[in-house]
Amino acid sequence: MIQKMVTSALIAGFGAGLLAALLHFAFVQQYILLGEQYESGALTHFETSAPPTAHDQGSDHAADAAEPAAGGHAHSHEAGEVSTLTRNSLTVLFAGLIYVAYALILMAGFGLAQSFGKVITAREGLLWGIAGFASFQLAPALGLAPELPGTIAADLTARQIWWWGTVLSTGTGLALLAYGRGYVAIAAAVLLLAVPHIIGAPLPDAYWGAAPPEVGAMFSARVLGTALTVWAVLGWLAGYLWSQEKA
Repeated sequence: MIQKMVTSALIAGFGAGLLAALLHFAFVQQYILLGEQYESGALTHFETSAPPTAHDQGSDHAADAAEPAAGGHAHSHEAGEVSTLTRNSLTVLFAGLIYVAYALILMAGFGLAQSFGKVITAREGLLWGIAGFASFQLAPALGLAPELPGTIAADLTARQIWWWGTVLSTGTGLALLAYGRGYVAIAAAVLLLAVPHIIGAPLPDAYWGAAPPEVGAMFSARVLGTALTVWAVLGWLAGYLWSQEKA
């Protein structure tokens, strides 16, 4: 049984990971690259640029004429291609590994639910996937928005502690809402959902940053939108594979 659970988690996780990588390349990566340009100083927020003077244009043309014919451009272009290929390959690899881990958590949850007599189907799996998104991405984002390069944040250790506490508290609260019985379970669920946000996420003492807030806002929106899609697919696929094993 455990072997089948792990196999199903690998299939569902890597499938969802590939989807996550594709959505990342299509909707998110451009904002990461833009944020990195602001972080490195290649771009400046509120920069005002004047049109080049005749002297500047003449200097640019002279520099272009003095460059070697092709060698320097060829090496620079080749290095850029290798760097981009490596970065994209690692993105696909880590997306697959992360969602395999999420799939293993879902499968373990399915097994626990089954021990209490719950039947898991593809539809149930979809709901579990949405709950996973709420636990791992949406609830933490209410205190700690997805972090764009070029923006600031509080101490890393404090953020990690709050993030894990929020994930566990939200997941437990949603489980009590879904499967708990009686007013005590409902009250405990509401309390668990609220506690991390009552405590509050660790925030920086002051706000500043190199990247424009509009870029950070679009980045956060796209990260959460793509995550919801991938988690829903992951939950549905994991639930479908689970139901096929039990059929």
